[in-house]
Amino acid sequence: HDFPTANILKGDTLDSPKFKDGEQLRTYDFVVANPPFSDKAWSTGLTPGNDPFQRFEWGEPPAKQGDYAYLLHIIRSMKSTGKAACILPHGVLFRGNAEAVIRKRLVRSGYLKGIIGLPANLFYGTGIPACILVLDKENARARKGVFMIGASRGFIKDGNKNRLREQDIHKIVDTFTRQNGGDPSYGRMVPFDEIADAKNDYNLNLPRYIDSTEAEDIQDIDGHLRGGIPGRDVDALDAYWQVIPAVRDALFEGADRPGYVQLRLPTAEVKSAIFGHDEFTSFKTTVTGIFDQWCLKTAPGLKGFDREDQPRALIETIAEDLLDTFRAAPLLDAYDVYQHLMDFWAATMQDDCYLIAADGWLARPHRVVEEIKNGKKKGEKKDKGWACDLIPKPCIVARYFAGEQAELDALQAEQESALSAMAELEEEHGGEEGAFADLEKINKGEVNKRLKEIKGDPDYSDEARVLKQWAKLDRQQSALKRQTKEADAVLDRFAYEKYPQLSVDEIKTLVVDDKWLAALSTAVQGELDRVSQTLTGRIRQLAERYQTPLPQLTNDVVDLSARVDEHLKRMGATWN
Repeated sequence: HDFPTANILKGDTLDSPKFKDGEQLRTYDFVVANPPFSDKAWSTGLTPGNDPFQRFEWGEPPAKQGDYAYLLHIIRSMKSTGKAACILPHGVLFRGNAEAVIRKRLVRSGYLKGIIGLPANLFYGTGIPACILVLDKENARARKGVFMIGASRGFIKDGNKNRLREQDIHKIVDTFTRQNGGDPSYGRMVPFDEIADAKNDYNLNLPRYIDSTEAEDIQDIDGHLRGGIPGRDVDALDAYWQVIPAVRDALFEGADRPGYVQLRLPTAEVKSAIFGHDEFTSFKTTVTGIFDQWCLKTAPGLKGFDREDQPRALIETIAEDLLDTFRAAPLLDAYDVYQHLMDFWAATMQDDCYLIAADGWLARPHRVVEEIKNGKKKGEKKDKGWACDLIPKPCIVARYFAGEQAELDALQAEQESALSAMAELEEEHGGEEGAFADLEKINKGEVNKRLKEIKGDPDYSDEARVLKQWAKLDRQQSALKRQTKEADAVLDRFAYEKYPQLSVDEIKTLVVDDKWLAALSTAVQGELDRVSQTLTGRIRQLAERYQTPLPQLTNDVVDLSARVDEHLKRMGATWN
């Protein structure tokens, strides 16, 4: 934890605690703990009923499950205004018998301020879900409930484990800190009366209080029988219609009965209708404008970062500001945008900032030399070109040599076109009777050899024509390949020679505008695309689901069956 003066003592926390003041447990303002889950040997060497530290006054935990033993030790180690957070398995929230008694005393004490349910498979050694119990002795008597968060769905797969992303952690912290409003299916204050109600009886299992399951996609029987999209399914997309109401009117019209609608246009045209609508264009412009304003505000601070500054402080500042800025963006999840920045920070920007903090705004290309691992030249060094960590070559090329890059791209496109034409010839004339049938391999040498063999023979004029066409294309692509290589070498030299000429201001522009903010801009555009694709996908799904009513399907089956029977009769098939 980057705390070099930490006092770490080896021992048994429960049997012989090391941190004491005299004969009493030392108490703390803050305690953070991740004790062993369901420790089966917690009571070894300990007599809970005669505990000198009075930790088990609320009850004695089960002999084979020590979770509450550690929790009670933590509570006893807190000052009168102390606060604590402890990671425990979900079972502590609902297991019965002795643990139920302790849990009831814990809730009634007011010390339990909150519960945060975590995803399963987070920790090595166990796949069971865990939770964080947040304890706070300060103002415990005035506490009216327990704030509960169901964060079990917020994670990303990381190998064979799950991992909390930066956005998941931030959302948990924000929700717990504010404890007002928000999404009740994610977090809410649960009054003590609800917990103590007979139907719950101090069972703290989170699904009793936080319904975080996804809404069921209900099939509409009448829609399947008579056709038409249920209006409630379209109403469920209200978050979109609040922002782009006219798009709904452009897509749907009333069906033949109340409560149902139908598409005004073919399903295949839904995407283009959404993308091309003025309101959707306005929505994209609004979000892009929010991002552009954030960039204008943030760029000076990024360019002002310099030697001996703290990268972590920089990312904390701009990330919080980005999150706050995008809370106002319609239809986008601000935490998703925040995660894009944090991912880019972890992958690229963090290293850049540490380079700047160490060396300042310097962009020095370096040769990439690798050792040959195999073959006759094993152990020798091979120059693989050059690279620049702070400003990659594409940034230099895009800003200063766009024309040269366009010429190079054109040459590469011509070469690919010639190669494609050659492949088409080979495909078209590659059969047993084709022009390439007598060749062992299709290459320049074999083609020229064959042309010499059939030169002047009228019986092979068609074959000669095809082979000459192939040879011409081969010469073209070879020449283009050579030109491409030469142009690439020139562009590579131009870019390499540009680095020493860069001023500090130019370096800052390349790094901040062309590298950092450009990458984040691409991510924001990706979020906009995801909004449109999600809406399009759902509308198509509904349209296709109810497109063909059951009676029509039945008639189609009857018609197809009759046609099959007729074909079988014509074939002479009979059956009883």
